[in-house]
Amino acid sequence: MKTAAISPVSPVEAGDGGSSQAVKAQLRLREMILAGELPGGARIAEVAISEQLGVSRTPVRSALMRLEQEGLLEALPNGGYAVRTFSERDVADAIELRGTLEGLVARLAAERGAAPVVLREARACLARIDELLREPALDDAAFSRYVTHNEKFHALLCEMAASPVIAQQLERVINLPFASPSGFVVVQANSPAARDMLVIAQDQHLQVLDAIEAGEGSRAEALMREHSRIARRNLREALHGTPGAERRALPGVQLIRRRG
Repeated sequence: MKTAAISPVSPVEAGDGGSSQAVKAQLRLREMILAGELPGGARIAEVAISEQLGVSRTPVRSALMRLEQEGLLEALPNGGYAVRTFSERDVADAIELRGTLEGLVARLAAERGAAPVVLREARACLARIDELLREPALDDAAFSRYVTHNEKFHALLCEMAASPVIAQQLERVINLPFASPSGFVVVQANSPAARDMLVIAQDQHLQVLDAIEAGEGSRAEALMREHSRIARRNLREALHGTPGAERRALPGVQLIRRRG
């Protein structure tokens, strides 16, 4: 098992509580994994991480356990952790699971009745996406804003169902490479069809929200599950239709085995 060198990072503030330090360590490690600084199969030693991040071993241990629960790390028999790798089928299944969970969230929101304030916030979020899509061209900054608004809408959708249990499971799924609601946007950024794909996704957003407001649970669920298929299409594009250098630059793609 190979051990990866860890690039220095700014120390976590000493005044923060242990929980805050653990969260910061978790976020930094996840960022390093998805950026390829910690490649698939690399062993991560608790002591080395503690020294590099400038925190004690207790919050680091907590961060590593959380990343194992997310599925980005695997515990080794003799102690320590290693960065997981994923087959293409693993990631496709994760996307399918996200679609199933988000479909359930949409159905529950429609059947239980979403809070009006959350519905208004979701409408405002989609209005901002509409405004973006009216621009004549989508540059990198526009794509970045789209990602922000898209992730916000999906978070609001989860909030509408008012189910902490489902929210917890959904959070775990979306942390896997390419399984998040915006996982496909990076792949599409340089594609001539990018704008068309975003327009289709936005139309699905609007239809889902309409179904929720109308109390049409089955329709909302079906629409949301169909919406997730965009991510599956773009997973295939990332692995099989993107040139090597561009593919390697995509966050998290180096963790995915192209066969298996």
